[in-house]
Amino acid sequence: MFSFFMVGDKQILLIFGAKLKQSMDETTNKWLVIVNPKASIGKCGKDWPAIEQLLKNENIEFDAKMTEYPRHAIELVRDLITEKGYKHVISVGGDGTNNEVVNGIFTQQRYPTTEISMGIIPIGTGNDWRRTFGFPIDYQQNIKTIKEGCLFRHDIGKVVYYNHGDPQVRYFLNAAGTGLDEMVCGKTNLLKSKGKGGSVRYMLSTASCLFRFKCVHIQLELDDQLVFDDEILSLSVGNGRYNGGGMMMMPKAVPNDGLFDITVIKKLGMLKFAASINNLYDGSFVDKLKEVSTYRGKKIRIVSIPSHKLLLETEGETLTNSPFDFEMLPEAINMVVPENHQF
Repeated sequence: MFSFFMVGDKQILLIFGAKLKQSMDETTNKWLVIVNPKASIGKCGKDWPAIEQLLKNENIEFDAKMTEYPRHAIELVRDLITEKGYKHVISVGGDGTNNEVVNGIFTQQRYPTTEISMGIIPIGTGNDWRRTFGFPIDYQQNIKTIKEGCLFRHDIGKVVYYNHGDPQVRYFLNAAGTGLDEMVCGKTNLLKSKGKGGSVRYMLSTASCLFRFKCVHIQLELDDQLVFDDEILSLSVGNGRYNGGGMMMMPKAVPNDGLFDITVIKKLGMLKFAASINNLYDGSFVDKLKEVSTYRGKKIRIVSIPSHKLLLETEGETLTNSPFDFEMLPEAINMVVPENHQF
């Protein structure tokens, strides 16, 4: 009898195990879709029913979750990957939504991030990441790109910053910035919280910040070597080429070369900077302004001199405080991109 019941117990466990595996397979083959209904001043929420139908028309299996507050996407992605076993995630929103999804993926501990794939449906003010890859804006074309499933092993940036003296970690897909970059980001976020946004308002924010911003003195260490010690107007760090709502701040960046591209704009007259605005959008300012320096490297440290409050923005998220220590995570995630992308 004893051996009989042991055999019976094993059969039950095996059957239960088979059902559990089948359930996991069903979940891991589905896309987890994270929707930020507030992206692009509510446009994302209004357009979601149409996007949802397009996903169904392409026979893409998915479960959708709506974000309800800042950083909610981080929690949703982290918890649902851990609990349900999703391996495919779509971000529906702007660069900030993408950033939160990436941070959810990199703070879950169920899978290596190289086993997870991420797609985007861009709806936002900046959409800077998608510009590097020539990602389509049309929803139907965008979703077809996701279904085609061309995967790109993408580098991820990791930055350690200090909140009231405590070290904190943030990951980013595209770019980060300090100086004028962060000030403009902060003002833009304030406008968004009041239901105002768009590219025109972003440009107006940039113009108003130009005349109020006071240059800060920083030291920049690259791969443990001091390479810059001076006042800056702006500093951008990126895997992608664009930042700040379409400005080509890192025109030679390649998102899978294992290196950060850094662009530093030193202190210069406001009128000269304003006259060069158009050159920021095609990347030619790098060669035309003698106040601009560019660098490349795997590890970065930024310190304000003398020590004072220096802020950093990562894809719309303001982080405090310096020093900022950057580390490159090469080819750390699979991003779904158009097949015809070129670098």
